[in-house]
Amino acid sequence: MSSSAKSLTEGPLAKQIFLVSLPLALSNLLQVLFNMSDVAVVGRFAGSTALGSVGSTSIFVTLFTGFLIGLSNGINVLVARFYGARHADDVEKTVHSALLVSIAAGVLLLLIGLLGSPALLHLLNTKEDLYPGAVLYLRVYFLGMPALALYNYGNAIFSAIGETKKPLYYLCIAGVLNILLNLFFVIVCHLDVVGVALASAISQCVSAFLVLRALTRVQDCYALDFHKVALDPATTQRILALGLPAGFQNAVFAIANLFIQTGVNSFDSLMVKGNSAAANADNMIYDAMAAFYMACASFMSQNYGAGKPDRVKKSYFIALAYSFGVGLVLGGSLFIFGRQFLALFTTEGAVIDAGMKRVGVMGFAYCISAFMDCTIAASRGLGKTVVPTIIVVLGSCVFRVIWVYTIFAHFHTIPSLYLLYPCSWTLTAIAEIVYFIHAYKDSMKIFTQPQPAEV
Repeated sequence: MSSSAKSLTEGPLAKQIFLVSLPLALSNLLQVLFNMSDVAVVGRFAGSTALGSVGSTSIFVTLFTGFLIGLSNGINVLVARFYGARHADDVEKTVHSALLVSIAAGVLLLLIGLLGSPALLHLLNTKEDLYPGAVLYLRVYFLGMPALALYNYGNAIFSAIGETKKPLYYLCIAGVLNILLNLFFVIVCHLDVVGVALASAISQCVSAFLVLRALTRVQDCYALDFHKVALDPATTQRILALGLPAGFQNAVFAIANLFIQTGVNSFDSLMVKGNSAAANADNMIYDAMAAFYMACASFMSQNYGAGKPDRVKKSYFIALAYSFGVGLVLGGSLFIFGRQFLALFTTEGAVIDAGMKRVGVMGFAYCISAFMDCTIAASRGLGKTVVPTIIVVLGSCVFRVIWVYTIFAHFHTIPSLYLLYPCSWTLTAIAEIVYFIHAYKDSMKIFTQPQPAEV
């Protein structure tokens, strides 16, 4: 195996985690910019109705892309574990089995998007004036789902061994292409929502092609060889055991947000449009913080495989500190410069005023989610996924639904709706931390078994 196997198991952890997470954070932000550029272009050049149509689909885009990201997190943990333990054969089996799993997931989501978009949007009580454009956007956007699944697959493998720069380069290329195509399709071709969705799908195909080509050129055990692609039963079971709960966990957040979107849709179209513009900050900040969650899982898993328990624990605390700091800085900046941020997506003052109601509540709430998400990633790095997912379902889904139908139903104000975010994050974080402490102690027993006494 390559000497780079030591990249996550040796050296100063704070520096290592930062250097691995920074390109990953930029990669995540570029993925967010795909959708943000869609919203910005249609808002500026196609009007507020097109803006609302694209923005009203964000919950479903987040739901399905979140599932793919969660699935890739399972791949990431497994590759990191085997790579840290120097089990080259297991790394090879994981890489080639995971390719087929990712393709299957992408095709499944493509079919759901093409066939189920009308029903999904009706479920949200999407406004009639926004509905036709929203259906068109979803159907075209979902053409890129298989490619998005393949990009996240490649990104997960590179991240597992500490190589996060290559995926960043490829997303830079695809991101620039996406923005150029957005402008071309909307301004020149007058395709509005269809144009921005098509631009996203094309750019996703480009990023997937580049990351797969890079994997085929690797000179190490994690190289992709299409002649070796096959489903190894035991490895596939492990991938699904780690990836499906993580994917479901991400989807649960989006499902819970469906009820929140329904609450937003109970107001007028102006509030829906303002919410659509302000919600772009969510993915931007979440995904910047998520880079440290993935790094946390990679470092913990690889060091666990390498038999270095001290670095396992330190990886969690360092990643938690970084993610909390990023959430605090970015959220605070949004609070201060919220109107300027919203002006990127609309020129209508009334829409900006509506969006600021969300920004006012969320600005200093994002950092709270670090305690929940980083702890979930830490448990995943130890191979524990089922219980953290159950906790998320209860704390972030069931709790939010109850909130919408009780507290929000009573007050029926935008602040009373958005306050459920920090409250649910706090509740879920406490439960996740309690479970992680137990899981960590249990996992570390393998390193603390008493040695037989010398005779």
